[in-house]
Amino acid sequence: MVTLLQGKDLVLTLFLKVGFAASLAALLVRFRSFRKLVFTENRDSDQKVMLLLFLVPPLAIGAMLRLVGGYRFFDLALEGSFLTGLVGGRVVGLLGGSLISLLPFGFHEWISAPMAALVGLLAGEVREIMPEKEALWDFGPFLFLNIPQWLVNLVRRMKGNWAMLPLFCCAAFEVGLLALARVVPPRWLFSLESGSLGYDALVVLSSVMCVGTAIKIWNNTRIEMNLEQNQQLLLKARMDALTSQINPHFLFNTLNTVSSLIRFDPDMARGVVLKLSNILRRLLRKHETFVPLREELEFIDDYLDIEVIRFGPDKLQIFKDVDGETLEAFVPSMLLQPIVENAIKHGLAPRLAGGQIHIRTRHREGRLTIEIDDNGIGMSNERLLEVYGGGIGISNVHERLRLLYGDHFAMDIRSQEGAGTQIRIEIPELATAEAVAR
Repeated sequence: MVTLLQGKDLVLTLFLKVGFAASLAALLVRFRSFRKLVFTENRDSDQKVMLLLFLVPPLAIGAMLRLVGGYRFFDLALEGSFLTGLVGGRVVGLLGGSLISLLPFGFHEWISAPMAALVGLLAGEVREIMPEKEALWDFGPFLFLNIPQWLVNLVRRMKGNWAMLPLFCCAAFEVGLLALARVVPPRWLFSLESGSLGYDALVVLSSVMCVGTAIKIWNNTRIEMNLEQNQQLLLKARMDALTSQINPHFLFNTLNTVSSLIRFDPDMARGVVLKLSNILRRLLRKHETFVPLREELEFIDDYLDIEVIRFGPDKLQIFKDVDGETLEAFVPSMLLQPIVENAIKHGLAPRLAGGQIHIRTRHREGRLTIEIDDNGIGMSNERLLEVYGGGIGISNVHERLRLLYGDHFAMDIRSQEGAGTQIRIEIPELATAEAVAR
């Protein structure tokens, strides 16, 4: 018969046990490598070893604290073995259960290691049986409250819930542990048996909640990573859509230039075609979101060479003041071409002569500044909003910068009638491909 004092002590132990399981699960997901392991369903051998390295040491330390210090709530041998097999599979569950209970086995708890290994193996078998692996992540600490609804759906609609399988198995393993502990010598197997049916039910419930709490915490992380992945895919789709708008627009104008030149100056047209081939080679290679500023300027040089041939050196001159330290900084691909194209089309084309474009780059305190000025006819505020706010080129540049940098960029457009237009872009300076990837 369990006394009231013993019952209170058991309830407190079970409460602390669930709290320790939740704390351990929350601590593990703070490691990026562990989050990736949880997010991955099909793991290779190296990933399975990494999963063992994350789960086994803290669970083994918990068993040691129970043996050395008498803190029973730290021992999650059964729950940890079940969780290891459920997440990692049969081999991971078998090895994990064996390693977690290795220290108790050394303290003459002879049945602890075989029991934990068997629980881990059977939990891995449960994972294999489930047709949809995603269903195991529906397992939560309060899933048992859905048992009545599950029974109704099972009887009326013949519709089951695979998340109930690990729930029932976890409870069955704990019941089996309690039953086995009553028939073997006391030191051979550790359990929180109470001798009272009501308290035994609490022990079983605590095991289910330990496993369910860990699964729920890790599943929340998986959901966040899935949302982040979907956002990245959406970002890439939007970037591709914007780039696909820019490229045909640019090619149309370039081909028109070739068409005009080939009639009266074939040699010059040949030069334009060579420049165009360089441009097409850049456009047709694998799509890149970021490129070094050096590449972007080389691309602009080819484009501007075509435009100078088209308009003549007296009508279009190009001046560049480029800081050499900025050449290896990464910038969005096709960043400058739409801006230069708009400067020529809307600012310089109406001039009779003396058109100039100035390109300047600077870097300061981790920020890259790019300025493109023209001495074209300029625009009124209304015209500025009409052309630069709604035009495909400039509006797409602004949208791409917003998607890539969020609030960490600045794009300022200033124009004055008869004096020209200045566009100033300030972005974080990304100096390496690794920085771009991050």
